[in-house]
Amino acid sequence: MILVVLEHDGQRLRKGALEAISRARQIGALGAIAGVVIGENTQAVAQEAAQYLPTVYAAEVGSYTPEKWAEAAYAAAQKSGAKVVVATGGRQSRTWTARLAYKMKAGLLEDTLETSTDGQHIIGVRYSFLNRVTEKQKAALPVVFTAKPNTTPLAEPASSSGVVEALEVSLPPTVEVLERLSEQKKGVSLTEATVVVTGGRGLGSPEAFAGVEELASTLGAAVGATRAVVDAGWRPYSEQVGQTGKTVQPNLYIALAVSGAVQHQAGMNKSKYIVAVNKDAEAPIFKIADYGIVGDVHQVLPALIDAAKKLKD
Repeated sequence: MILVVLEHDGQRLRKGALEAISRARQIGALGAIAGVVIGENTQAVAQEAAQYLPTVYAAEVGSYTPEKWAEAAYAAAQKSGAKVVVATGGRQSRTWTARLAYKMKAGLLEDTLETSTDGQHIIGVRYSFLNRVTEKQKAALPVVFTAKPNTTPLAEPASSSGVVEALEVSLPPTVEVLERLSEQKKGVSLTEATVVVTGGRGLGSPEAFAGVEELASTLGAAVGATRAVVDAGWRPYSEQVGQTGKTVQPNLYIALAVSGAVQHQAGMNKSKYIVAVNKDAEAPIFKIADYGIVGDVHQVLPALIDAAKKLKD
């Protein structure tokens, strides 16, 4: 049996949940697949998940804490008899998957790029050494593993809808979140966007990002930034693309004044098409770009905005 912990925003499944379902289906030889939706007001999301899975557990545990998520996932694994638990990789999952693996006495494979099974083990491939190499790891069942975002095709709905079951979870005394303040992000979600426009330090100033935002708005795209830009305080961390930021895989990635260091490439090199603008013809970004423009971004960007507006009209 395989259990998928389904990431959601309180209203709908996130893209990462559909990737996790795809990963579970790839190792479907290990048994049937069930899902669990954890949080508050989970019924609507669980009903959506039932379009993809035969059995979905709805665990009402309130606001997020690592202890609650680990306890709920463990309860779902116990009820379903799962020997493998699949979750979306990311900062939040890292806080509870280790707890779950400990409770299950299971191996833990994090941020896998791909996974397979020989019937007794889960074999996972992941980046290592600053994403410069990949390594293959093997863990004997039971196993908890996470799928690195934007590395797996999205699951398609099943031929018939499944059932939703309420899951009772016994929660031990733990830290309670009294208040959560989150940044109100405008526009398209970076990790789910089909087009991303990213600005680098070569733009010269935070004010220059007005052009990046205008191009992104015209294209219906998300705005991204490099680590240097975020470290300088020009843009929020939520927009950072790269090894220590978000991994994106859009149909179109436009890199403006981005040099393209290996750490940045690790977060965007799976994009379908990459367009780069940089005044340095030797910039590493041009080695992976499908289309490149060598020139001053302050002259090229207005022309790109005009062209995008004409295309939109």
